[in-house]
Amino acid sequence: MRAIPFVKMDGLGNDFVILREIDLTPDEIRAIGNRKTGVGFDQLIVLKPSDRADLKLLFFNADGSSAGACGNGSRCAARYFMDGQGRSRIEMEAPDGRILKARRAENDQTTVNMGKPLLGWREIPVAAPVDTTVLPEIVKGLPAPVGVSMGNPHAVFFVKDVDSLDIAAFGPKVENHPFFPERTNVEFAEVLAPDVIRMRVWERGTGVTEACGTGACATLTAAVRRNLSARKAEIRMDGGSLVIEWDENGDILMTGATHAAFKGELYL
Repeated sequence: MRAIPFVKMDGLGNDFVILREIDLTPDEIRAIGNRKTGVGFDQLIVLKPSDRADLKLLFFNADGSSAGACGNGSRCAARYFMDGQGRSRIEMEAPDGRILKARRAENDQTTVNMGKPLLGWREIPVAAPVDTTVLPEIVKGLPAPVGVSMGNPHAVFFVKDVDSLDIAAFGPKVENHPFFPERTNVEFAEVLAPDVIRMRVWERGTGVTEACGTGACATLTAAVRRNLSARKAEIRMDGGSLVIEWDENGDILMTGATHAAFKGELYL
């Protein structure tokens, strides 16, 4: 059997297996993602060569499906690559073609410019032409969400007490609702102060996770669109906090910690 080197990293408990230049089948991805017989991950990241940036990122969910973006994964991949190359800044090509600029930040953190959020109903996408600041109330018991794409779709619900909400019950109903033709990530958020938002997440193709980088970006974007927060805020998730800023250029900046857990070899 061929040994395939990998690195296991996490961003605020949102965990990833990182591989280099390999093509995998959905069955192989699911096998690696199995937390009892494989390595286990929220998303798998494959680093590929790019003629437009220092590297290209491919993201896969634990169910074997591909993902268009991953914020915490982008930050972990950036830190892994920068540490390996002894660099403080790099550029990464995302699956949707965006060029993400990453740099080292204060307190051993990493900042990634996630680009501009996509706000049109076709861009997210949703099934009908609507104001994406106030989508229809599609699931009983939840308010009208905000629609945002960060290269992957998000539905952000603002609630009064996010910690008492059964997100494992509501999450799959929203993710798989016909209103979202490509399914969706689901964020449940509570604004604690103009610069502090508590958020929990159900990730498309994975389920409940400790944190979600693109979800944090989408939540800040949604809060600003609803006039609920400042353009820079701490997003507090189960696994820890990210600082998200929607800057004057319209780009979303994500800053937070990364953690390299271990490395090893896979035998498929």
